[in-house]
Amino acid sequence: MPNGTFKIITIVGARPQFIKAASVSRAIAAKGNFEEILIHTGQHYDDNMSDIFFRELEIKTPAYNLAMGGGGHGQMTGRMLEGLEAIYLKEKPDAVLVYGDTNSTLAGALAAVKLHIPIAHVEAGLRSFNRKMPEEINRILSDQLSELLFCPTSESIKNLKDEGMRSGIHHVGDVMHDATLHAIRKIQGSTEVLEKYDIGDVPYAFCTLHRAENTDDPGRFKSLLSFLEEEAKTRKIIFSVHPRTRKLMHAGGLSLTGVQMIDPVGYFELHSLLHHSTLVITDSGGVQKEAYFHRTPCITMRDETEWVETIHSGWNRLWTTPDWTGDRGRITDYGNGDAASKIVEIMHTHFNA
Repeated sequence: MPNGTFKIITIVGARPQFIKAASVSRAIAAKGNFEEILIHTGQHYDDNMSDIFFRELEIKTPAYNLAMGGGGHGQMTGRMLEGLEAIYLKEKPDAVLVYGDTNSTLAGALAAVKLHIPIAHVEAGLRSFNRKMPEEINRILSDQLSELLFCPTSESIKNLKDEGMRSGIHHVGDVMHDATLHAIRKIQGSTEVLEKYDIGDVPYAFCTLHRAENTDDPGRFKSLLSFLEEEAKTRKIIFSVHPRTRKLMHAGGLSLTGVQMIDPVGYFELHSLLHHSTLVITDSGGVQKEAYFHRTPCITMRDETEWVETIHSGWNRLWTTPDWTGDRGRITDYGNGDAASKIVEIMHTHFNA
């Protein structure tokens, strides 16, 4: 720390990471002796999936953009490793901060550990126990490599301890809660999104669907689209379609009856749609929780979820389960919206910054 500041490199590459990083970056900026360098791997690279979130969340322009979206998992991760290693060697950070479970997360952690740079992992300890999911492998390996493990729930702490980890584990709550509270303040009282999509007073469900295990299996993909069509018989559905999902639907000659398909939406537009909806249908880990933060019931189009608290509390259910269970109470594990400040304080103390 030649200039008296503690230098953190933050790695982001996908929509959920932009959102989490926005909350933590605000807390880092408030800590005078921290310097943050933001690297965008380019994993999400079109405007609707990337640039708009930086603008709306007022995240500073990344110091580096590797523009490495596209390609298979191995190709993408390998190219990111090469690019990140060169930046680490140039910038000489005191620590690397990674988020969640993407290829960007794993590449950021691997490049750091090989250069003996301490790693802090936000959203540590989450497990779906489905190793066919690339995200499950990414999160397990990233946890094993990290010096600081910032856990959103008591269940995530238990998972780490079951895997033999004991040190550097901290229950800080969920940074997505911080971000959603910020978004709710921004959209309060606005009905602009209802007018834009001609929703009016009609109850509707908001939907997203993008995970590879859902869209790459033609049979499963068709089953999920059929599920949406059945749901559309009982309520209006607004389906924000990921570019990759739209491409695969077109390639497979698939269509949806009775479902309003729209392009990916910006951050505050997303929260407006969540806020006004009566139901959320998604395969996104982040949107499951955002639904809960808006107190909107959710159906998750997966066979399991790492956010088991949402299931146990009755706010969420799997699409293969006939009904919700639980009393829809508050999930105390997610904290009070101050996870980001806790993360920065722990880093400050741990690294004597």
